[in-house]
Amino acid sequence: MEIYLVDWLQDPTALVGLFTLVILEVVLGIDNLVFIAILVDKLPPGQRDHARIIGLSFALIVRIVFLSCMSWLLTLTNPLFHFSVFSGRDLIMLTGGILLLFKSTVELHDRINGNVSEVTEARVYASFWVIVAQIVVLDAVFSLDSVITAISMVDHLAIMMIAAIIATGVMILASKPLTIFLNTHPSVVVLCLGFLLIIGFSLISESFGYIVPKGYLYAAIGFSISIEALNNIYRRNMSKIDTRRPMRERTAEAVLRMLGKRNIVDEDYTSINTTSLNTNDFGIEERNMVSGVLTLAERSISSIMTPRIDISWININETSDTIREQIINEPHSFFPVCGGSLEEVVGIGRAKEMIINLADYNGMLKLDRLREPVIVHESTSIIKLMEMFKRSRVQIALVADEFGEIEGLVTPIDVLEAIAGEFPDEDESPTIIEDGRNKWVIDGSADLHHVEQVLDIDCLIDDSNDYSTMAGYLLANFGALPNIGDTWEYIVRDSAFKFEVLKCDNRRISLVRVTKVSTDNLICIEEI
Repeated sequence: MEIYLVDWLQDPTALVGLFTLVILEVVLGIDNLVFIAILVDKLPPGQRDHARIIGLSFALIVRIVFLSCMSWLLTLTNPLFHFSVFSGRDLIMLTGGILLLFKSTVELHDRINGNVSEVTEARVYASFWVIVAQIVVLDAVFSLDSVITAISMVDHLAIMMIAAIIATGVMILASKPLTIFLNTHPSVVVLCLGFLLIIGFSLISESFGYIVPKGYLYAAIGFSISIEALNNIYRRNMSKIDTRRPMRERTAEAVLRMLGKRNIVDEDYTSINTTSLNTNDFGIEERNMVSGVLTLAERSISSIMTPRIDISWININETSDTIREQIINEPHSFFPVCGGSLEEVVGIGRAKEMIINLADYNGMLKLDRLREPVIVHESTSIIKLMEMFKRSRVQIALVADEFGEIEGLVTPIDVLEAIAGEFPDEDESPTIIEDGRNKWVIDGSADLHHVEQVLDIDCLIDDSNDYSTMAGYLLANFGALPNIGDTWEYIVRDSAFKFEVLKCDNRRISLVRVTKVSTDNLICIEEI
């Protein structure tokens, strides 16, 4: 035997045959390897390596048995029955093809439709030996062609067995990385199952005598793999682009998608994988509040403050009767106290205390009883503003611009409204009123974030512009102060909105009607 081995090992033709046979068996075993990777995923993680090794080892034994029975295998190509052209090989191919079609179809069904039990309950794993048996049976079917091919290519049984052992060793080494790769690329699993369906059909057609050249099959598989590779490269590049955006923004978008809110960016630039939930599980108010919390840090103080024109403040130059009447008629608990203008603020007064002072000191306000005013710059973040309110006894902050001019006033209630919606004072009306189906009357001072929530759109706010109200948005688009009745029409994805100016006061838009209209009725359109 040793002399025999030395003889063919010294024969270059035999070595070339061995190398060719190993390559052939590895290539022909790729489809088997893919199915093994899918099968072992049904086992607990700790058993998968053992199943691969044991299954392929048993499959190697079966393959060696096939090689040892060369004379019997060669007869498998002869018809078994006189009334039928089916040979033993054809029956094996037919059975294997049907089994492969069945398993691939079941796997595709589970992958496409999803397995509810894996989401709602603990995952149920398959039996270890059942998976091993499937590996052995499928390997026997897949290896039958390669064994018959090996018999026709090589004359030495030892070469065939060595080639089978080497090919099986390569498959054992490659099966684990392939399993890991498929687990991290679900789309590739579906693609591979499609390949197995093609191979199953080819086995069945071949058993009936309709031979499909293997080159066509592998060319189709190779082309599909190249397309999938390009898709993976595209997704990876999109993921890299997405990681350049702030983590806060990406996290907020992911959470809002889970709650059922409309995405605020193009889906091509979104790589965060989120689970689709039933949006009925979350009310509109709940989704809006979560949205308000997640976007709070990105908002400017000017988007939540009371503008200067609407600030109620006490002028110490007025008579005591005028001051007393103003305090009584206004529903506020605190007032800025100023000396002629808002820029000359001397303190923050509590309404109840100022009424007592006016009564006790002959109509005079005791300025030393006032609280120190809190003045913040318009660029201060809302999160920092909240920290200031926690440390301060005053629940009012005046907002100043870079020139020291007072632009507005902000309170903790304004911060809460940014999260939970409006809480109008007694002297205020809601800034957004529904006026029939798909119609709203909106105050010009309405916050754009709130408008977006009510209209269920997400394109009104533009970070490159400094407006934060409905009036500011329309002024930016009209380019000048519009006349009453002027309209601005806008398409947002599959919806169209018409903004009509109802009222203008003191060179500002004070009231707007918004109507959701059909795109067929639009005259002036700007598309996003």
